[in-house]
Amino acid sequence: MIVVALRWLVLAALFLATCAPPSSARANGDGRGAPDAPAAAAATPAAAPAPAATAGRQEAVEAPPPLPREFRGAWVATVDNIDFPSRPGLSASQLRIELEAIVARAVELKLNALVFQVRPCGDALYESKLEPWSEFLVDAQGKRPDGGFDPLAYLIDRCHQRGLQLHAWFNPFRASHPACKSAPHASHVTQKAPQLCVTYGKYQWMDPGNPTAAKWSLATIQDVVRRYDVDGVHVDDYFYPYPEGNKPFPDDASYARYRGGGGSLGRSDWRRKNIDVFVQQMRALVHADKPHVAVGISPFGIARPGVPKGISAGIDQYEQLAADVVKWLREGWVDYLTPQLYWPIDQKAQAFDVLLKWWHSQNPKQRAMWPGINPGRALDGARNWRPDELADQIALLRGADRAPGHIHFSFKALRKDAPNVALALRDRVYAEPVVAPAMPWLQAPAPPTLAPRVEGGERPVVSWQADPAAHFVAVQARERSRWRVVEIVGGNRTQAALPADCDAVALTAIARNGVAGKPTALAVPMPRR
Repeated sequence: MIVVALRWLVLAALFLATCAPPSSARANGDGRGAPDAPAAAAATPAAAPAPAATAGRQEAVEAPPPLPREFRGAWVATVDNIDFPSRPGLSASQLRIELEAIVARAVELKLNALVFQVRPCGDALYESKLEPWSEFLVDAQGKRPDGGFDPLAYLIDRCHQRGLQLHAWFNPFRASHPACKSAPHASHVTQKAPQLCVTYGKYQWMDPGNPTAAKWSLATIQDVVRRYDVDGVHVDDYFYPYPEGNKPFPDDASYARYRGGGGSLGRSDWRRKNIDVFVQQMRALVHADKPHVAVGISPFGIARPGVPKGISAGIDQYEQLAADVVKWLREGWVDYLTPQLYWPIDQKAQAFDVLLKWWHSQNPKQRAMWPGINPGRALDGARNWRPDELADQIALLRGADRAPGHIHFSFKALRKDAPNVALALRDRVYAEPVVAPAMPWLQAPAPPTLAPRVEGGERPVVSWQADPAAHFVAVQARERSRWRVVEIVGGNRTQAALPADCDAVALTAIARNGVAGKPTALAVPMPRR
């Protein structure tokens, strides 16, 4: 009887072992969960294991809503060391630290673009065979920086790794600035080709009416586009210079050559034509080399005094700067326009909201309209500025455009945690990171559909394979039934950490022109406990 009883006990144990699922099935992450442990195991005291990630089949979930879009930029001015570097002559390690701090702060504030001044006045903040190193970088124009450090190359790399666009900002015709103290280098335009330059007040200027001067400036732009992985080319409002009192701009010689060659335009129309041709050629040569690179201009914020009705201005940029900005928009010669709207909402003679509405009405080709705004004036407590002026202006910008954007002048105003500026942006106005609006008229390879894998656990992680057609990758997470953008990273990244309490993740590839690929959304496995 004892033998029979033992036989039955063995058979019973074998039966129970056969019914229990294998250990691999208990941890396969297929969403079914692990079965209860056998009673025998429960009877054996043991330390509780640490939560573990489930693994195996990845469970698809419903795709998130479209990515939020807004261009959030800041100008990083190098002329007179406004924003970078803090002073000329820093070591390469100090320059890296300062640039890294700019990028980290931009990411902290949830910006997605920096507009970096690479050519303040016929000089270079990058390695160039055409123009000398800027004295704002080194302590004498033309002197090689420590270790041959190239700020533009470094900044492009750091921006792209952190999901920021980098636009190279050129001053097309300014040849010297009153802040320039060192002697000009032999390779500077004023020394190498003085016939292209004129002195006007405290400045030296490359004469826009001299076709060779225009070609010189276009060559510097083309050189940067060809050798550097910039996302945009940006020029500001300095075409013909702002008036120096009643002094006329000294272009008699170039105008006489024009008339002597059979030209019939009056001087004002001739000047505007010079700038029109420059703008046309600039966009054409940029797109001929890299059709995904955006071309943007930031003109003075008022087209003409009295336009629109009730608006006044101290200058007439159409007449005095020879900038027919409305024509550039109408013809589609820019990919984005950044009129400098540096006035408050309540200043009726230059009312922010009135000017914003007017500029949008002049945009038949629906190019990107991302005005410049001035947080520095909020810090200074400028007259007519509301306590929440910056937030109110951005609200107006968002209400006026389905693909809104703006650029802050300048980065130094965003360094401090001022309640009405940087803190307001980080904590209220910029609720989450966003992707810059797409420019589908620019040519770029179509964005891929990524194939992510998710590892759950106390700190879940999503990974994917890099694809050269993905310039950036947007990482979204679902928490408590709400999707939000967690991070935007460079296309060469292959992993991102996720919030601990999210239950789904989505990856979206972003092409060079901002067009988004199809998102891939997966459930985040819950940790076993």
